[in-house]
Amino acid sequence: MTREPTPDSSGGPPPAAPQDTAPGAPEGNGCLFALSQPPLMLFLTVIGALLLIAGVHDQFLL
Repeated sequence: MTREPTPDSSGGPPPAAPQDTAPGAPEGNGCLFALSQPPLMLFLTVIGALLLIAGVHDQFLL
C-alpha cells in the first residue's frame, strides 16, 4: 500500500500565503491613527492631568 504525497510532505516549497490587500491598495488606518487626532490627545491629556492631581493630593495632602 503506497501513500500519495500530500502538499505538506512533497518536499517542494510551501504554497504562497494569500495577501490581504491587493498591490497598490491604500493601507488601512488602524487605531494608532485615532491617537494622532488633536481633540483625542487633548482629552487624554486632561484626564491624565486630573488623575495625576488626584494622586498627588491623596499621597501628600491627606
